[in-house]
Formats: sequence, structure tokens, C-alpha cells
Amino acid sequence: MENKGTFYITTAIAYASQKPHVGNSYDIVLADSIARYKRARGYDVCLCTGTDEHGMKIENCAEKAGVSPQEYVDGISGEIRRIWDLLGASYDHFIRTTDGYHVEAVQKIFNKLYEQGDIYKSSYEGWYCVPCESFFTDTQAEGGLCPDCGRPLRRENEDAYFFRMSKYADRLLQYYDENPDFIAPDSLRKEMVNNFIKPGLQDLCVTRSSFKWGVPVSFDPKHVVYVWLDALSNYITALGYSVDKKGDEYGRYWPADVHIIGKDICRFHTIYWPIFLMALGEPLPKKVFGHPWFLFGADKMSKSKGNVIYADDIVKYFGLDATRYYLLSQMPYSSDGSITLDAVISKFNTDLANTLGNLASRTVAMTKKYFGGTIPAPVDATEFDDSLRGAAKAAYDGFIGGYDSYHIADAVDAAMELARRANKYIDETTPWALAKDETMRGRLATVIYNLLASLRICALLLTPVMPDACAKILGVLGASGDEFESADEFTAQKSGMEIGEIGVLFARIDEAKKLAEIEAEKTSNA
Repeated sequence: MENKGTFYITTAIAYASQKPHVGNSYDIVLADSIARYKRARGYDVCLCTGTDEHGMKIENCAEKAGVSPQEYVDGISGEIRRIWDLLGASYDHFIRTTDGYHVEAVQKIFNKLYEQGDIYKSSYEGWYCVPCESFFTDTQAEGGLCPDCGRPLRRENEDAYFFRMSKYADRLLQYYDENPDFIAPDSLRKEMVNNFIKPGLQDLCVTRSSFKWGVPVSFDPKHVVYVWLDALSNYITALGYSVDKKGDEYGRYWPADVHIIGKDICRFHTIYWPIFLMALGEPLPKKVFGHPWFLFGADKMSKSKGNVIYADDIVKYFGLDATRYYLLSQMPYSSDGSITLDAVISKFNTDLANTLGNLASRTVAMTKKYFGGTIPAPVDATEFDDSLRGAAKAAYDGFIGGYDSYHIADAVDAAMELARRANKYIDETTPWALAKDETMRGRLATVIYNLLASLRICALLLTPVMPDACAKILGVLGASGDEFESADEFTAQKSGMEIGEIGVLFARIDEAKKLAEIEAEKTSNA
């Protein structure tokens, strides 16, 4: 396969204060599917994820738990990594901001910015949100509540170091103008410009002295480097960047092709992070994609509301492939998605059991029944065949276009539409009737071949989404995910090969029974 160059993709590093819910876990599933897609297309991919482990909130959590902050984050980071692995994440780096190399690099970054005059010491008085780890002005803190999360703010007064943000505002706007695709969706770009840059960028507090759990400022250890300068730097320190050395991976992969983040932290990634990089004299990332949120029905997930769903529970209830499929197919490009257990079951039954699973089982069964399990060679074509081939071409084009533009749910639907069309093709061509007429043997061979070809294309396209199930389908057909590029060739399916057993890919779920089982399990574990 032709090497198409490098592709560096990152997730926002998960905050190690508590177990992430399914909405927090979407980052890694989305980024992993894009990484798998790019690898399948011939790119040298590096996927970076990890955990953000410093700050007052973690210090407080550790104190409540009766352990040291390091012991606390060791436990939570381990849990996050377990969930990422359970979700099939094929990451190349899992960075922790407590890693020694990262701490050392952040200290050197801070020193460089201080020595060149971008960081200065002063004092801070204003409103602080502990959960969001953000400062707000009196105007922003109307009613004493955080404008981002709605929780009560604390009045803080302490010495701190500040970064001169306004110095780089014009350069940042110029970068936006020269790179109109830098922020996606475009609505987020407009929000950053109109709400934060045009009103005038305030200098940014980059250290704290009221708590100790952070990266110490090497020349003023009473201060610790504040969350965003510490956390955001992970994208380059993971590649070996430090002020005095860059590392082979940094030279190979930076600048990032895309940062995958939640829309709520877009400001930090599209204003603070590019400005930090400008000050360091380093290239800026090519794109920041701020995806929407998963809501529980119509509500934001919240432990206090009791409406939190965890990704590892969904995997336990429905399997890895079904979990990934739901998350990737049900998050729109620019508006919030919705998840409930009954919605997952409905999608499972409709798309996976009734459509893709049904196509696979029927096609394999007919191949075995009518041709002894040998893939027949096509003989002739009719308008139904041409229509199916057109659907296969549309599926490929729609999937490629969707993934390349990060319209992932549209891409997934394009592939599933081919499965729907192939099931309809079975009803149109009635292979069971053709099998009764020996003179229609050639026609039957064409129908079965076309169904196997369509199934193969569906499985190739959906491999980044459902790697295990698709690998099983492809294995039955004597193919593999390495052949992704041939999904554009309807006749790439080889004839004369013996197919394997498919079994039941996705058994239909009895919704009432399944929900009752889940509720009973929750009650017994309470």
C-alpha cells in the first residue's frame, strides 16, 4: 500500500478526578476510529491520549479519599486506561502529566516563556471554579456561579504568574483567516472570535500558589504551573518535545493533524494553545475538532441527577462493537447526541441485528446451501445488479467523504445504507426461487456473488467502527481489513474460495427483558 504520509491525532487528556462517563469516553472512540481509518488508507498514524493529573480538585479528592494525590491519580488514571483499552483504543502514546519527562519539559517551557517576557509575576483577585479549573471576571461571574458549569465560584486572592495573551491576539486572528478550517465546526470558530478575541483577550493566570499539587515553577517553587499550560503541553511533550531538544517523533508528527476535543474546552485549544505555541516558536496544529456532547435523553449527564451512563457498562451489556457503533453513529457533527439504554437497544436491533447481521447470516447461508460454500463467479447483470453496484459506490464515496470531513455519523450511515440496499436486493432477486430453476443457475451465481461483494464492502468500510465484528465477516469471506482501499472495487471479491461459518453476529435483544436484567443487577450491586 502506498504510504500517504504521517497523521497525528490526539484526544483531550481525561481529567483524573473520577471515572469518566460515556460522554467523556466518546473522545477516545471517535479518535480511535479516525486513526484506524487513516491507517487503513496508508497513513503513518500516531494516536495520543492520556490523563491530566494536577490541580486543586484532585488535591481535594485525594484528601477526602485519605490518600496522597499521587496515589489517587494512579488509581483513576489506571481506571481510565482500563476503559480506553476496553473500548478498543489503538493509541500509540498514553501520557500522564505526572510523568517525569512531561514535568521536566513543562518547567523548561515555563522558564523559556518567562525569560522572553511572555510570562510575568503579579497578583490575582477574582472568581475561580474548582471543577472547571477556570478563572472568571466579575462580569462573567454573574450571580457568583460559573458560566460554564453553573456551580458556585470561589473568591480567590493570591500571587500568580500571568501570560501576556493580548500580545498574540492579532497573530491568532491572522492564523484563523489564513486557515479557515482550523476550527470545526464553524460555529465554534465564530464563538471564539466574537465572544473571546474581539472583546479583548485578558492576560491568563498560569500558576497557583494556594495549593501544591502541580508542576513546581523551578525558580519559584511556591508556585505550581496552572492546568492549561501544563495539560495542553502534553500534545508535544508526548512526542519528545522539550525546549532544549525536540525528539525524532516530534519532527516526524508535529504539527498535529487534528485535536479531538469536547466543545466545552474549545477556548483553551483554539486560543490559549495556539498562542503558547506561537510564543515557543513552534508550528500550530492544523485543526481542532470540537465535537458535541452526549446527553442522557435531553439532559446533561450528572451524578447528582443520577443519569450517568458509563462506557464499560455499555460494553458489558451489549458488547464492544455495538457500543462503538452506537457512539459513532448517533453523535451529529455539530449538535448534541442522545444516549439511553433503550435507545442503544433499539439501534442495536434495527441496524446490527436486523440489517447487517441479517445480511451476513442470509448471504453466508445461501452460499453454503446453493453453492456448497464456494463463492460463485458472476455471469450476467440486470438493472437490480446495477442498482446494487451504484449503492456500493455511493457507500464508499459517502464513507470516505464523511471520515475525511469528520462527519462520522454520516459516514457510518452511508456504509449501513449499503447493507439495507443489499437486503432489499435479496427480496428483489428471490434467490430461493432462482435455485428451483436449473436454467437460472448463472443468474443465481450472480446474485450470490453480488451479495458477498456487498457484504465485503460493508465490512471493510465499517472496520474502523466495529473492528471485531468486521474482522469476523472478512475472515469468513477470505479477506482482511488490510484491503480497505479495494472497497471501491465491487469485483474485488474473489470467486472460487470456500467461505467459513459466520454464526450469529448480533442476536436480537428483547428490550423489556434486557432492561429488567440491568435494573436487577444495579439493585443487587447497590
